[in-house]
Amino acid sequence: MKFFLDTAELDEIRDLAATGLVDGVTTNPSLIAKSGRDFIDAVREICEVVDGPVSAEVTATDADSMIAEGRHLAAIAPNVTVKVPLTPDGLKACRRLADDGTMVNVTLCFSAAQALLAAKAGANFISPFVGRLDDIGADGMELIADIVDIYAAYPQFETEVLVASVRHVNHVIESAKLGADVATLPPQVLRQMFKHPLTDKGLAAFLADWEKTGQRILSEAPATHSLSHDAEPARRRA
Repeated sequence: MKFFLDTAELDEIRDLAATGLVDGVTTNPSLIAKSGRDFIDAVREICEVVDGPVSAEVTATDADSMIAEGRHLAAIAPNVTVKVPLTPDGLKACRRLADDGTMVNVTLCFSAAQALLAAKAGANFISPFVGRLDDIGADGMELIADIVDIYAAYPQFETEVLVASVRHVNHVIESAKLGADVATLPPQVLRQMFKHPLTDKGLAAFLADWEKTGQRILSEAPATHSLSHDAEPARRRA
């Protein structure tokens, strides 16, 4: 399963991308507004940090304007994925953008029927919102299971199931068990996946036992290389 980060906070993206666990990023107008960043600048900088798909959402509601916005966003970087809503106009835009060779993420999916339409429209990703379904008493995981089953029955569909509106670690685990391709996670959910009290307890015990030996693996702290030191030979060579 691939992990995308669902955020526009650049510091969070840089920090978690350094783990090697981040395969992409999803943003939306609400996340961009929360970050306080200029939309285009934020998308461009995220694309510089993350090599994988970076979803940037259109704000128009008619097909022609979505296509124009989508083409503008796709020109920011080759890894931009244009997000369009699951509406008739959104799927028209999806088809046109996909035909252009642009990656498209169809968002705000709440039914298997909608997911089937998105796949037929050529979407690279479908984003079913499991948390919002749970909020109204429905079963978000049931929707993931249905979409995975439908897509598996038609090998010609290349649309990946991108589980969105993830609220907790169990959403991630259940989605992985069902065979979803991607989960887009708020940073705090990805951080929670590292945690287990027995890990913390075991590490503390190991370190306490090691300290008693009085030994060190390295005799001195490793040297650090500053940018100024590394840059100096390059300037002299220039």
